[in-house]
Amino acid sequence: MGCGPSKSATTSATPEANPSSASAEHISLASKTPFTVSEVESLSELFEKLSTSVIKDGLIHKEELQLALFQNSKKNNLFLDRMFDLFDVNRNGHIDFGEFVQSLSVFHPKTPDPVKASYAFKLHDLRQTGYIERVELKEMVLALLSESELNLSDDVVEMIVDKTFVEADAKGDGRIDEEEWKEFVAKNPLMLKNMTLPYLMYVNYIAFNKSLLIRSYGLAYRSNIFLQSLNRFFFWPLS
Repeated sequence: MGCGPSKSATTSATPEANPSSASAEHISLASKTPFTVSEVESLSELFEKLSTSVIKDGLIHKEELQLALFQNSKKNNLFLDRMFDLFDVNRNGHIDFGEFVQSLSVFHPKTPDPVKASYAFKLHDLRQTGYIERVELKEMVLALLSESELNLSDDVVEMIVDKTFVEADAKGDGRIDEEEWKEFVAKNPLMLKNMTLPYLMYVNYIAFNKSLLIRSYGLAYRSNIFLQSLNRFFFWPLS
């Protein structure tokens, strides 16, 4: 899908020389994303833990992503399904390290908003038609409310959907295309608020500061701190 921003679009969080011990894959991924080579190496430690949590084959399967996000490998979740589908760029049923880093880079603070907006559009385009239909938007709103344990009447949910389409469906054809979506997001920047994970600015610090992470939170928390945050990136403004 080529979802990750390149170094031409954004600069690295911390300029550095390529470590001589870095693999060619790590150097290549650093050149395509906001991450430095050492940060890619830190992400490889996280990836290794996630990719061996259920099936020990060095690939992240849906059960492993689900376990990292929800501490439950059996729970059905629309957000998880969309996350996994988009991370699995090659559509082969698992996430390899390159897919993991490039997809995660979308949530980096230095990634441009247009890249985030495009990714958010794909997340909402449940049936991958190139449009967000009313039924898809309603499904997303209901899923968000369910995950947040919020109960709103169907009338209120319909009002949210109606309000969004009034503002976003500029062509009035009953669906939102990517161009309309980006214009809508530009006018409503809060839509992208949770498409940014501040943690990703401090990958090395989080990975290697033992006094903070091992003593305070434990090794297990360190292994999934990023993906736990991904569970919070879906945000729909109700006002």
